[in-house]
Amino acid sequence: MGHPYQAVQWTRKKLIYDGILLALVMGYLVVFTQITYALNRAVGSVAEWEGVEIRAYGSAAFILLSIILCIGPLSRLNKRFHVLLFNRRHMGVLAFLLALFHVHGFRLPAQPFQALGLSVPRIPFQFFGALPWYNDFGDLDPLVSLFVGNRHFDSLTFFPFELLGLGALLVMFVMAATSHDFWLVNLTPPIWKAIHMAVYVAYALLVGHILLGPLQTNRDPWLTALALVSFVCVIGLHLISGWRERKADRSLMSQADARAGEGFVDVMALADLEEGCGTPVVIRGERVALFRQGDAVYALSNVCAHQNGPLADGRLSHGCVVCPWHGWEYRADTGVSPPPFEERVPVFPVRIQEGRVYVALQPVLNAVS
Repeated sequence: MGHPYQAVQWTRKKLIYDGILLALVMGYLVVFTQITYALNRAVGSVAEWEGVEIRAYGSAAFILLSIILCIGPLSRLNKRFHVLLFNRRHMGVLAFLLALFHVHGFRLPAQPFQALGLSVPRIPFQFFGALPWYNDFGDLDPLVSLFVGNRHFDSLTFFPFELLGLGALLVMFVMAATSHDFWLVNLTPPIWKAIHMAVYVAYALLVGHILLGPLQTNRDPWLTALALVSFVCVIGLHLISGWRERKADRSLMSQADARAGEGFVDVMALADLEEGCGTPVVIRGERVALFRQGDAVYALSNVCAHQNGPLADGRLSHGCVVCPWHGWEYRADTGVSPPPFEERVPVFPVRIQEGRVYVALQPVLNAVS
């Protein structure tokens, strides 16, 4: 925030969140490998360790990225999913690491040990990733081989799908490297948000990577099914949540426009406002969050200055509006964060007349006090 940068401390909730996340991912990797081996034994074939691990880590990264993209619309459809937003960026970093293991493998680098004249020790569950496993059988460096080995850009069947995966990995690396609030503050929220919207580019590249891959290598239909199910869920949830919010916004806009006058708009009855909870309204196409404390009503811009979180989904606590995404706070009467922070959001003047709530058409941005 506006206060000089300090390292974020690990809280009990964060540790529990990350512990559950790691346990679920590790459980998935174990179940995936065991089922794969069992299925191969059932048909009398032997599965290669590297091949199984490559698919396990790759599918885990893709599933986790799909879940990340579904959390946003799910939170807009149901507030119960807000808890998943708390450390969603930790999911993104873990998805990048899984994708990196899928590409590079899980093993110790050889150069430091070779420089000391030592043999490279084996570690549990180590394996070669997709890059060395499929591109390390010739005279070229595996990375060079990846770029020059397949140039069939004009063919769908033989298209170098590996490059799509590499592009997605680079995007995920940039997002993971800039995920901390330190970069949010120094890059400014608009630039930081634009960078992290590239997650949709990474997702599209991975869908293409998965759909084209089975045409050339592994022909198991479950890979194609995984990509299609994920695509339908991600796109479907975004369309449903967008349609629902657009419908609600249009309804609120039409009601507000019909009651507008003298620079204020009649938005609702005071009795309909729940104590301490946010209520969204739309004024001139902009969402405004209303909060009631006794007979006083406060109106703030619905957009949090941190990551554009919906303040109307938050709560009013000790005179401050608390964003439901990451807990950023703003004084309800001024829209300014409590000291020593300096972030602010626009506020709208409010009038109460004959049991009705009137909100100004124009916001004001108060100075830090």
